[in-house]
Amino acid sequence: MNTVLAVAAGGAIGAGARHLFNLQMLRLLGPNFPWGTFGVNVIGSLVMGLVVGAFALRSDLSPEVRSFITTGILGGFTTFSAFSLDAANMMERGDFGLSALYMAGSVAGAVGALFIGLWIARALFPA
Repeated sequence: MNTVLAVAAGGAIGAGARHLFNLQMLRLLGPNFPWGTFGVNVIGSLVMGLVVGAFALRSDLSPEVRSFITTGILGGFTTFSAFSLDAANMMERGDFGLSALYMAGSVAGAVGALFIGLWIARALFPA
């Protein structure tokens, strides 16, 4: 039960941070491209790689703390369900090329960022 509460608390933090980031991107870059969703997916994946890499190499944190950070905060922060909706909305308005670029860029950027996070973690916490 403690893990569920930790995930729920982390999720609230992550979702709040996602909302604030989305508002800021909308304010700065406008509504023509979902920069907020794109940004949180890439940033969240980078941080996930860094955190998971650090946990695997040097951390004796409890399962509750690990879940609070990964499933809770980062799970609440990243938004692949919103990603799907954004891509579909672009396709429905006829922006197929932009939608394809968004989908490919999000996936490649997020996976690439995760590997960069793992690389950073391995450099900071050598075995």
